[in-house]
Amino acid sequence: MFHQNLLTRDILVLDRRKFLALSGGLIAAGLLPNSALALAGPYAFKQGAYDVTVVSDGTFMLNIPAVFPQASVDEVKKLLGAAVKGEEASVEINVLLLKSGSEQILIDTGAGGNMSPTAGSLLDSLKAVGTEASAITKVIYTHAHPDHLWGSVGKDGALTFPNASFHMAETEFGFWSAPDLPSKMPKEMEGMVMGIQGQLTKLKDKMTFFKPGAEVVPGMMALDTAGHTPGHVSFEMAGGDGLILAGDAITAALVFFAHPDWKFGFDADPELAIAARKKLLTMAAAEKKTMLGYHWPYPGLAMAEAKDGAFVYVPVS
Repeated sequence: MFHQNLLTRDILVLDRRKFLALSGGLIAAGLLPNSALALAGPYAFKQGAYDVTVVSDGTFMLNIPAVFPQASVDEVKKLLGAAVKGEEASVEINVLLLKSGSEQILIDTGAGGNMSPTAGSLLDSLKAVGTEASAITKVIYTHAHPDHLWGSVGKDGALTFPNASFHMAETEFGFWSAPDLPSKMPKEMEGMVMGIQGQLTKLKDKMTFFKPGAEVVPGMMALDTAGHTPGHVSFEMAGGDGLILAGDAITAALVFFAHPDWKFGFDADPELAIAARKKLLTMAAAEKKTMLGYHWPYPGLAMAEAKDGAFVYVPVS
């Protein structure tokens, strides 16, 4: 195993590409936590007409028995390596910034400062790449869970991105906005639901709705991946063989590539979510499309290779 001081010293003399390649291998082997790649700085690439930058909102912890009910902690640790601490696993929050001409577009907004003490760093990450919150022109959501939405409105009630328009699947907005929803959900989810509804109320007047199959912005089409939430969407971006922004259709890649039939504890409709996950992975593998996951090891880019009824996770750096 690498000695921490030696690793830190070596990082300083590696160029960024070599560091990403080295660290990706160490993470896959369980020798480094996912967040180590953030040391390389924001990851940027070109996709179609867009300059894409992966900016971090930080991390948060998932309780393994709750979110992977079909697996033991030891089984999950074998897959996630150093990301597992006790019965919890650390996951990334990878927010995308797309730039094209005068447009500066965010895909989801992270958790704000309202969900986890280790999350909520999106604004600092944007500033690090030269983008102020006031410069964001559009915010497009995969779904309305707190770690994707709660960075949209500050604790003072003001919009975090005051000059942006907001875009969400019509089904997703309708589900979470229903006045009687809090009474229909489990009691332990009441606070989360009320928080989501509070954010959506603030965003409603600037919200535009779309349906799966729509071209939400030029060169980016919404894909129906409902199951994680009733209106969850992923996106496919034009350019090359295509790039799939998976959102939470495949939440923990190192787990669900290998076990696409396993349930995820936060899925609203587990069977529908499994079907959406397998469809997305099958398409990506068959058509050799790159995928980008919101909670995957930073910077979240990987290819899927079909093997023995499951898939192999191949990081892209």
